[in-house]
Amino acid sequence: MIPAVTEEPVSGAGSPVAPQSSAAPPPPRGRLRGRWGGWLFAALTAGAVSAILFFAVRQTQRVSAKTSGPVAQARKGDFLVIVSCRGDLVAGKSVLIAAPTRVPDLRIIWIAPQGNPVKPGDVIVRFDDSSAKRQLQEKEAALKQAQASLDQATAEALMTEETGKLELATARHAVERARLDVQRAEIVSAIQAEEFKLDLGLAEEKLRVQEAANQLNRVSAGSKAANLRSLRDKQQVEVDLTKRRIGQMVVEAPSEGVVTYLMNYSQGWVNARPFKVGDNVWPGSAIAEIPDLTTLQMKAKVEEMDRSRIEVPQQARIVLDPFPEKQFPGKVVQVSPLTEQNFEWPPTRNFRAFASFDETDARLRPGMNGRLDVVVGRIPGAITVPSKAVFTRNGQPVVLVRTEKGLKPMNVAVVARNPDEVAVNGIQAGTEVALTDDLAAEKGH
Repeated sequence: MIPAVTEEPVSGAGSPVAPQSSAAPPPPRGRLRGRWGGWLFAALTAGAVSAILFFAVRQTQRVSAKTSGPVAQARKGDFLVIVSCRGDLVAGKSVLIAAPTRVPDLRIIWIAPQGNPVKPGDVIVRFDDSSAKRQLQEKEAALKQAQASLDQATAEALMTEETGKLELATARHAVERARLDVQRAEIVSAIQAEEFKLDLGLAEEKLRVQEAANQLNRVSAGSKAANLRSLRDKQQVEVDLTKRRIGQMVVEAPSEGVVTYLMNYSQGWVNARPFKVGDNVWPGSAIAEIPDLTTLQMKAKVEEMDRSRIEVPQQARIVLDPFPEKQFPGKVVQVSPLTEQNFEWPPTRNFRAFASFDETDARLRPGMNGRLDVVVGRIPGAITVPSKAVFTRNGQPVVLVRTEKGLKPMNVAVVARNPDEVAVNGIQAGTEVALTDDLAAEKGH
């Protein structure tokens, strides 16, 4: 049996055609292995670069954190040892302004502003005078009525006096006529002569009665006039007193200065406030004062442990709370030998130190709070750093010195200490020290 022969198709000039296939041929094994190696190398390189950058940035942040805080330079110079105490300004000389005396129902209706400069004659306080003016009108009306009564009594006394004089003259005329009739007794009958004598006696009696009546009327009119005059004078005194009270309702400044109002304790110590409009005032009570600004002094509380270090006339620096940027030079002028009781709660007892100003300032006012720094010693050529730059490590004072590698603790010895600065030994002038303890904060973190 002869097998069948399969003819293959020919193409072109009779060359055989390769059989068709749908699958692509696989890549060479060496080429695939090289591609995976490139990817792995790139990934490793990127990771290494990222790690280097991370550690570099972290180290930079650490170094920056150690050296970017506030710093100050240690300086060399005279160190002033001071005793610092708190107090307020008081005036060594002042004029008290008191309410008028013997004036009832005093109520403030206007006051000059607190701390306002005043000159002699300027109005400081006005009291309510409406009630006094109403009383003045009533008293003036009573005075006019008393004067009218006195004038009427005087006129009536004058009329009675003139009438009495006329009647007295008539009685005297009757007596003279009766005497003439008696002288004719020799030429008339005895009976008629006796009648003339009786008429003379009667006329003389009437004359004596009229004289007594005139004297009585004169005394009675004088007594009545005296009573009315006394009533009139009393009313005049009341009117003058009321006018004087009205004049005292306006209080004027007796001297030049600034007005400062005192505390009103009518509502108790707890509710005490400076006098203001609407307050009722006791007659004669002090309501304000005008201090002499040229006598202002700082009155400060001194602790018992510092009392022995303060003497007269040590130099001082006064720093007031309203003007913290300015230091006023002065000196100690007085130190109390005994403690004084204050009125604060809880109550305490302290010594008092008074310091005067070397120069005055128009902005200063009594009652301003501040700090008194008394210079009790001087250290020449001392190394000084801010008090904030001294820290404690294991019970020893240290400062954090700024270096190229960051902050480095360095032990120092404290020579003297003030509230704002400290004199130390152990570092050189110009050394930069940190004002915040960043190392302790980092360890705590």
